[in-house]
Amino acid sequence: MKHHSDSVTTLLDDLVDANLILFNEGIVDAFGHVSVRNPDNPEHYFLSRNMAPGLVTREDIIEFDYDGNVVDGDTRKVYLERYIHGEIFRSRPDVMAIVHSHSPSVVPFSAVKSNPLRPMCHMSGFIGLQAPIFEIRDVAGDATDLLITSPQLGAALSDSLGDNTVVLMRGHGSTVVAPTLKQVVYRAVYVEVNARLQSEASRLGPIEFLSAGETETTQKTIEGQVERPWQLWKMRARHAQKQWMDPTV
Repeated sequence: MKHHSDSVTTLLDDLVDANLILFNEGIVDAFGHVSVRNPDNPEHYFLSRNMAPGLVTREDIIEFDYDGNVVDGDTRKVYLERYIHGEIFRSRPDVMAIVHSHSPSVVPFSAVKSNPLRPMCHMSGFIGLQAPIFEIRDVAGDATDLLITSPQLGAALSDSLGDNTVVLMRGHGSTVVAPTLKQVVYRAVYVEVNARLQSEASRLGPIEFLSAGETETTQKTIEGQVERPWQLWKMRARHAQKQWMDPTV
């Protein structure tokens, strides 16, 4: 097994927890993935092998380069959409972690372009004024499987993301980025929460969304508290996994 620095070893343990948290919080199911940049080699990133996030262990983590190549000769099956991660890491040096998911409340906003996903509560100011939508038809025509299965598609998705924190993928899901692993998990959870709240609020009447200033201030304040939900979600996910693996716990 490759030797890593203490900081990277800790980060890999957190990446395992991130997978479990995202599954336990209903953001991913058998599909979806989360990655983190290697701080010791910023042109590499860590991502699980091709498997359900809720089953990921430390031994399942693989190191990749920007092009989606495995860097240490590991021959296990890898995610088809690893190009999401490599191309965003390539174009966004400020991004340290990425989550791609198909969370159910978000997907409708990817397909209804007349009703953009916008932040409506103080927990989701990081969304900005509204989330852009990636339309794969503009890049690859109208007969694709909607998956990001090449560097070219990954680069096009990254272009749609731009400087934003989240990009929706029409009829597919979303990709969320952040400067830390814990923040990207927080954002992935609260993109889903905001989408659910926005759908509910739209039934009541016109929504008063956050202003530009409110998005900036709430993001700065709330994300400064990210350790609090992380610890809760981590303990809850670990406990749930133990109960699932051994019902007598």
